[in-house]
Amino acid sequence: MKSRLIIVGGFLGAGKTTLLWESARTLGEKGIRVGLITNDQAAELVDTAFLEQANGNVEEVSGSCFCCNFHGFTDAIGKLSRETGCEIIIAEPVGSCTDLSSTILQPLKDNFQEDLIIAPLSVLVDPDRLMDILDGGTSGLHESAAYILRKQLEEADIILISKTDLMDHERISNLLQRSSEEWPFAKILAISSKTGNGLEDWLTEVTTRSDSGTHMAEIDYDIYAEGEAVLGWYNGTYELKGDTDWNACLSLLMKGLAQRFEREKAAIGHLKILLQNSDSYSVANLTGSNQGITLRGSLSKSDYAKITINARVQMDPEGLEGAVEEEIRQLCNSNICYEKLFSRCLSPGRPNPTFRYTEIV
Repeated sequence: MKSRLIIVGGFLGAGKTTLLWESARTLGEKGIRVGLITNDQAAELVDTAFLEQANGNVEEVSGSCFCCNFHGFTDAIGKLSRETGCEIIIAEPVGSCTDLSSTILQPLKDNFQEDLIIAPLSVLVDPDRLMDILDGGTSGLHESAAYILRKQLEEADIILISKTDLMDHERISNLLQRSSEEWPFAKILAISSKTGNGLEDWLTEVTTRSDSGTHMAEIDYDIYAEGEAVLGWYNGTYELKGDTDWNACLSLLMKGLAQRFEREKAAIGHLKILLQNSDSYSVANLTGSNQGITLRGSLSKSDYAKITINARVQMDPEGLEGAVEEEIRQLCNSNICYEKLFSRCLSPGRPNPTFRYTEIV
């Protein structure tokens, strides 16, 4: 039996992980076995740990994007398909990646048609970023980073406008109309992972269609490489011990980092923090939009917590690491002690895809 592969792209902070969570839950309630694949340039992903709370069938491809580690990606697909019997596999590429039609979908169609049914490429986009891009702006990003976002939309089979619970009907209709005019080859849908509005419509599309990678964008890899390189990436994990309100600590840390990046005029791609102990978790998210911090879950009372931080911010990686570690030190007062378990800061190197097709398969 073939597994169906659904790839959900989109720029940092669009809400891809929440969509994967809700999709896995919704499909699971229908008795469908779902596998999830996360992706990042470094290990210790908030997304992986968060999704494992809802779905045990989670694989992580870290250290490189799907396109530059194509065989690692297909190994993860094979493991979920053969070893765990997943009927549907949903994969979330790195948020700063584009050219997925040429480097992922065409090679998959060429080599894995007997094993996989490949759904249309979906690209999720934050409505505030989308509006600014449609108006000719950069959504507060470096021009080369905004170029990546535009190219993601240009190659999409399905464009999903996210977070519609934050918009009125008139604004949603306006974005749908303008997006249809700008990208006529894509199907445009609106969705809210929070309320579930539009989720079933999208799931119907990606679980019944197999016309994936129907077009490719022209990509200037010099601009693409610069767009990734302007973002500093930091992944860190810490062990915290003390008698305190961990949920309040999470809010304080997020606010402290948000204010710091605002003072330094450093655009946020995304900031994700997961706090967990043996039986509960809380996760906080902040994107470069003006929607503020979102919180999910609540940590039960304990004298121990593990905190995982993923930050993608428009500043040099060493400065980003220093900023995060200083905020951690300020958070940990006399009642809290901490130990760093893992940290890595980097600036992504030039994309070097395993395959890059020039024609539609």
